[in-house]
Amino acid sequence: MSSRALVEQALSFIGRRHNDPDCDPQQLEQALAQWRQQDTRHEQAYRLALQYWAQTDASDLRESVAKPVDAKVRRAGRRRALQVLCLAALAGGGGRWWWLQPVQRLSLATGQGQQILEQRLADGSVLDLAAATALEAVLYRDRREVNLAKGEARFAVARDESRPFRVTTPWGRVQVLGTVFSVAVRDNAMTVSVAEGRVAVWPSSAGDEDLAAAVLTAGQQAQIDRAGRLSLHDMNPASVGAWRAGWLVFDQTPLPEVLARWNDYLREPMRLARADTPEGRGLSDLRLTGSFPLRDPAAFLRSLPLMLPVRVDNQTVSAR
Repeated sequence: MSSRALVEQALSFIGRRHNDPDCDPQQLEQALAQWRQQDTRHEQAYRLALQYWAQTDASDLRESVAKPVDAKVRRAGRRRALQVLCLAALAGGGGRWWWLQPVQRLSLATGQGQQILEQRLADGSVLDLAAATALEAVLYRDRREVNLAKGEARFAVARDESRPFRVTTPWGRVQVLGTVFSVAVRDNAMTVSVAEGRVAVWPSSAGDEDLAAAVLTAGQQAQIDRAGRLSLHDMNPASVGAWRAGWLVFDQTPLPEVLARWNDYLREPMRLARADTPEGRGLSDLRLTGSFPLRDPAAFLRSLPLMLPVRVDNQTVSAR
């Protein structure tokens, strides 16, 4: 391995020590001590990385380079100075800069009616995007960040205790180490459903130091609305991301949310009759349970009046 690569490894240990509040300090120091003992070059790289980390201005190194006394020495001195300054700019003066740079950045989006977009990240995590979804995923050396702007995504997160995995939406945020869950952003609310593992949830108003509003385990679901109100529900873990297999699954789901989820896959959206009219009164209180194939939305529309006291005319759902 090159000297540059060894210094970068050492900088990684140092960066985690200074910038990763979630790492176990004792485990980190034990791992670092083992790495330093593996090879004398590791120890040299570590000592050099310490100097680079502390060095914030590469220009300070100019004074540490001896002034040459003749032309030949002058040329050699200049080469040494250039090497030192370049290395300092890349690893030393830029040590913190290097640590803070993303190792992967992706902007992903699906269109109306597009059923699945699967994306594997550099850390081994897998993201599945439902229709009409937009997100940005950025992986850093000390954390993994996803900003879900709209739609729904399923996350199978590769466990990495040194890099927490966070999902942020307009209505709240989620943090995990390794698990399978989904996050949906619709109608001024965020819904988090957990298939495996444990997930911590915060409303958008919470600060970084605030305790989680809820910690979910497999089979639990949380919803946070625009006002930051949290509601918890039980759900079937197998239903998380069921759209990946071509199904929409509802479990006592409010009718407005049912239509919103279907509308991600329809060219002509379904609408609820206005709540302030006789045709729309009480529709928001209706709830639906069932599994429906995405390939046949017409069958869902035909069966909806058989399951709920509604009628469907020209993509408009009204009370009957």
